[in-house]
Amino acid sequence: MIEWNDFEKIDIRIGTITNVQDFPKARKPSYQLTIDFGPLGIKRSSAQITHHYTKEDLLNKQVVAVVNFPVKQIATFFSECLVLGVYDEDNKVILLQPGKPVSNGQKIG
Repeated sequence: MIEWNDFEKIDIRIGTITNVQDFPKARKPSYQLTIDFGPLGIKRSSAQITHHYTKEDLLNKQVVAVVNFPVKQIATFFSECLVLGVYDEDNKVILLQPGKPVSNGQKIG
């Protein structure tokens, strides 16, 4: 079990994907995402979401992400946030998204 103050340390925000690139150097099929978090700025993330999404599907899609993890190097790419999703029956990621459009940078609580 965690305490409420542990949960409050996680900064989860809404952002909009503004750019999607293939990531051929990743060990598992992935995209490199550029995400606009409004007042928090632009962050990049590597995401293993190629099974359910094309690059075109992802462009301008709002996503939910943890924005206060340390930067993580994946091959030659530096991931600055963790895009959140749910694993399907085949262990492939389906993105979490807000039910309605909201402003970039809005905090999840």
